[in-house]
Amino acid sequence: MPGLIAATAMPILRAVGTSLIAVTAFGLTTAANYAFSGLVLWPLAATFIVGGLLGSALGTKASQKLAASKGQLNSLFAAFILLVAVYTLYRSWRALAA
Repeated sequence: MPGLIAATAMPILRAVGTSLIAVTAFGLTTAANYAFSGLVLWPLAATFIVGGLLGSALGTKASQKLAASKGQLNSLFAAFILLVAVYTLYRSWRALAA
């Protein structure tokens, strides 16, 4: 996206949409190639697909409830990112110590 914005002076919302279209096209092409090659474990893929759909639905409901107080949604997102960063650092530290 930064490249699209810098090279074309495209507004950020249009750059996001353009980027998502490109990522979707590449992802679908790659997924189809693996599927047609017989390299997909369908039960595992179904688990990820169902989990993604469920997470998307729950996230949409949660964001709609939190949208009224934008600061609260931003704070929750920032806390989640911080939590993931701390967990990642902890796991990296444990791997190095072992």
